[in-house]
Amino acid sequence: MRYDLVIFDNDGVLVDSEPISNRLLAGYLTELGHPTSYEESLRDYMGSAMHRVHDIVLERTGRRLPEDFDDVFHGRVFAAFERELEPVPGAVGVLEKLAADGVAYCVASSGSHERIRVGHRKTGLHRFFDDGRIFSSQDVGKGKPAPDLFLYAAERMGVAPGRCVVVEDSPLGVEAAVAAGMDVYGFTAMTPASRLAGAGRLFGDMAELADLLAD
Repeated sequence: MRYDLVIFDNDGVLVDSEPISNRLLAGYLTELGHPTSYEESLRDYMGSAMHRVHDIVLERTGRRLPEDFDDVFHGRVFAAFERELEPVPGAVGVLEKLAADGVAYCVASSGSHERIRVGHRKTGLHRFFDDGRIFSSQDVGKGKPAPDLFLYAAERMGVAPGRCVVVEDSPLGVEAAVAAGMDVYGFTAMTPASRLAGAGRLFGDMAELADLLAD
């Protein structure tokens, strides 16, 4: 293994949550008078922290989202997670292989700690992630594309940035990892490869990742 730490994004990389959350986000924004398609939600918000949604809507319309926007949205997302959420195919096998080989890994997500834990509990991934392996944009001042979250995760895990690899599926996440001085593997299952061009390697099947990391 050429790396001392594998840092996973969560949504779309470990849990198959992006179709659910972006469908609901597009619907809620449209409901509030900000017409948004599913494809537009993926383009503009995938991989970002919630403050980016507020910032973009305010910039484009001059109107602020309701104060309870985050609470209402997360309530809808968590209810849908309980009904629909599954792990990304191949994710369990990758985590089992890393754990068996003694390779350090963690998750660094734009989502809240609650969102991460709800998703992991529903999909059974919680058995791979104790509290010391979970990092959220809530822990730092700036979310992706700033490098802060990945640098924070590496520091807490005791690994130099240059010895880390990030597994990401969003352009914002790839940008953040590159800014952090880390290698990036871009997961193209939902994102066109052209939008992840900053990643050092691209792959479309999570089951391939363990072998790619060992190359």
